[in-house]
Amino acid sequence: MSVMQPLRLARMCVVTSLGRGLNETLEALRSGRSGLAPCRFEGNELATYAGEIMGLDEMRMADGLGVFDCRNNRLAELALQQDGFLAAVADARDRLGATRIGLFLGTSTSGILEAEHAYRDRDRATGALPASFNYESTHNTFALAAFLQARLGLSGPALVVSCACASTAKAFGNASRMIAAGLCDAAVVGGADSLCLTTLHGFASLGLTSAAPCRPADATRDGISIGEAAGFVLLEKGPAQAGEVSLLGLGESNDAYHMSSPHPQGLGARLAIERALASAGMAAGQIDYVNLHGTATPVGDAAEDHAMFDVFGPGTPCSSTKGHTGHTLGAAGVVEAIVSALAIQHGFAPGSPNTGAVDAGFRSRYLLAPTEMKLRTVMSNSFGFGGTNCSLVLGAAA
Repeated sequence: MSVMQPLRLARMCVVTSLGRGLNETLEALRSGRSGLAPCRFEGNELATYAGEIMGLDEMRMADGLGVFDCRNNRLAELALQQDGFLAAVADARDRLGATRIGLFLGTSTSGILEAEHAYRDRDRATGALPASFNYESTHNTFALAAFLQARLGLSGPALVVSCACASTAKAFGNASRMIAAGLCDAAVVGGADSLCLTTLHGFASLGLTSAAPCRPADATRDGISIGEAAGFVLLEKGPAQAGEVSLLGLGESNDAYHMSSPHPQGLGARLAIERALASAGMAAGQIDYVNLHGTATPVGDAAEDHAMFDVFGPGTPCSSTKGHTGHTLGAAGVVEAIVSALAIQHGFAPGSPNTGAVDAGFRSRYLLAPTEMKLRTVMSNSFGFGGTNCSLVLGAAA
């Protein structure tokens, strides 16, 4: 595998249950605060916790973009409004041209909540859905990209990845390959996944949700807490400036071991990790911290620990930040890439809220509390249903 050319994270924006923007996210990570609360979404009192973002129901889309109105696109809009992201993309568009900036996004459910509402309100006599329901611009997976094209004034290559929980991590791979091929000079990478009853009840029916806030790597972990989030990164060619972070490498795999369970020894995860290191031209010992996928399921966390130990041994610090945000599903890859970039910029490794005693069978160095340390390079893991895996390597400017 050839070493990829680094791409600078020229601007980032994020919204999760921890708050809006980079500063609120950073404060929560450094203080160990969790955004999880008992699930009350859509009036349901499921026996689980969720990372819900308040205020989305009251949001309105910008003038002329009402056709895209749904919870998922409102969440994306809220993220775009943070941290000067809109202005940064406008500047890049002026410099490079609208056709030279690609859109590479991810989501798992898109605007499915809008379809849930439509089926709830269908005509009882005919079964017809409400005339107001627009599948193409809300529920359709590409609706997110169509909305961002219109909102950001971009006309370069555009696609949406939907491969479960690795979706927005894999979007970085698509962006890097399209830039390397000369099809665009920069890219907006990221995505959004919003809460819906299909997801909440679906994971509950699989027995994968916990009745308590999720506790990754804990000896008593028993399932996930679902969150919602949106995050975007403006990727550009060229060396990172002082204080910036670059994407240095990425690795992907698909072990196809099982529809919903990883290989018990984490072989697919290990392959993605090793390919990411090779892509960055690095040895395992050069990674200072790993942000784990760590969903708090018994099987998933154990498989990832196998892969981690096999590659990094017992010394490399690692943790999962899903105790902060919940599992944001298709948005997890970009959210945790941004978390990893913040950790590099501010010199700390995040802890693991809600985790008490680490599973005695785990062999990796798992951090329970945020820890001050100088980080030059960080890996972020994202693994999804069907064995779809992606690991990113991020690093500070030289």
